[in-house]
Amino acid sequence: MSEPAETTQTTRRGFLSTAATAMTAASYQRVLGANDRIGVGFIGFGLIGKQHVADFKKFKDVDLVGLCDTYKPRVQEGVEYMANPNAKGYSDFRKMYENKDIQGVVVATPDHWHALLTIMACAAGKDVYVEKPMTVFIDEGKWMVQAARKYNRIVVVGTQRRHGSGVAAAKKVVESGTLGKIHSIRIASYRNIYPGFGKTPVENPPSELDYETWLGPAPKRPYQNHRSLYHFRWFWDYSGGQMTNLGAHTIDQVLWLMNVKGPSMVMSTGGRFALEDDGETPDTQDAIWMFPGFTVNYAIREANGMRGDNATRGQVYHGTKGNLVLAGNYEVVPEMRIDPVNDIPRFMGHPIGGPVYSNTKPTPWIQPSKGGVESDARYGTGGEDTMSMNERDWLESMRTRKRPLCEVEDGHRVAIACHLANMSLRLGRAIRWDPEKEQVIGDKEAAAMCVRPYRAPWDGVLKSLVKV
Repeated sequence: MSEPAETTQTTRRGFLSTAATAMTAASYQRVLGANDRIGVGFIGFGLIGKQHVADFKKFKDVDLVGLCDTYKPRVQEGVEYMANPNAKGYSDFRKMYENKDIQGVVVATPDHWHALLTIMACAAGKDVYVEKPMTVFIDEGKWMVQAARKYNRIVVVGTQRRHGSGVAAAKKVVESGTLGKIHSIRIASYRNIYPGFGKTPVENPPSELDYETWLGPAPKRPYQNHRSLYHFRWFWDYSGGQMTNLGAHTIDQVLWLMNVKGPSMVMSTGGRFALEDDGETPDTQDAIWMFPGFTVNYAIREANGMRGDNATRGQVYHGTKGNLVLAGNYEVVPEMRIDPVNDIPRFMGHPIGGPVYSNTKPTPWIQPSKGGVESDARYGTGGEDTMSMNERDWLESMRTRKRPLCEVEDGHRVAIACHLANMSLRLGRAIRWDPEKEQVIGDKEAAAMCVRPYRAPWDGVLKSLVKV
């Protein structure tokens, strides 16, 4: 592992023309105010990490203190982008955790680092905003909840879409019983990126990347470009594909709207059938979760845009009296009240003694309604800035110590549902689950998949902080 290194911002190239760069450290402090700011450090300056930095730059009560990444060019770019003359760049997150000016840490690394970085931040006395998916296997979530409670920290998970006004309104519709008995929910995540991102050879990692630290607790593997920046999520060592990526957002909303902890059974099929690249996770996946009184059906397609499929509009909650379509905004579509006899096929008509048709005309069970702000059903973009809402909620919870809306236990539960689907796919059979005890029922092989060993020395670090 490389020696810890710490660098301060020494160059302004790339933003010399901005007003922020003209500030001295003293003037920067005066602008923000000295007493009411929260010091924030960032780990990971990738696609989402940069978005977080951009968001927190807008908050007047935040001081952007530090940024850490295993890819050196991103450390320099990220610190410059923070536009704070006092900001420091780090190649070792442990040195950043020692900075007493940092009260909160934003974890936006590849998924396999989320759990340990969060646990270590909690132990260091930092509150945490951790991106989803929160974990790469089920027991990591248990350890994260344990750490948050043990060290009395605020831990928020990046499942921000439940902050949307339309989602909150949809929850009220569901809880009111307006839709009747909700018995099934249909979801789809879709795009067509055929033939995929191609294949990358095994080679030496670039000198600017600390690949050993990037791997961290994950298994030691030869370097390929796709195993690193951005494309990591298509490899089982580091992520769970689109099930844990996009699924974390949609399944989170299902659990929240339906007020359930988790499924009792999960079945999933699929594979990497169409894309011609070096990824491992499914490009085609269908999953069914059984909950008390209803099922959830989720279709993932990476090589077909599902044109013409109504599920592409968003989540569809099917009730006996109406349907609710949710994608940032919500729309209630009534079902029709009929005489059930009239829906029996007529053909030549029933002989004597059979059902007797009536003259009852179909009428709507309920009135249509809609509300909220529409967003992209897959990525949540184009509507309200729910990520910013979630970040603000984290900051307010840091001050009040009250439970945030997207708390670590919520992230753990949605991750469980996603992991169970992937476990079912990989095992080729259904998995029964006890959501109260958080245990697999009657399947030793599936139970063993709920935990993976960390690589040294990170296994020892984990065991020193939480009970494993």
